[in-house]
Amino acid sequence: MGIVSWIILGLLAGVIAKVLLPGRDPGGLLGTTVIGVAGAFVGGWISAQFFDRPVQKQFFDLGTWGAAIGGSFVLLVVYRLLFGNSRN
Repeated sequence: MGIVSWIILGLLAGVIAKVLLPGRDPGGLLGTTVIGVAGAFVGGWISAQFFDRPVQKQFFDLGTWGAAIGGSFVLLVVYRLLFGNSRN
């Protein structure tokens, strides 16, 4: 997959992670979007390095989507733990 595909996958994975973990985020929509894109990259890297499951070349591979969503979810949780809920 190319960089544009990873960005699109990251955006969609960020939305799915946000649905799984609702609530206000310190960075708002832009912060959540960036976390989704970064999570897709991190999830793919972790999948390839530690689980011996390299991401596939196809955009619609279930393992690739799982890694991207999982990475986005983890980064969103870490982001909330580090920066808290600044909007009350």
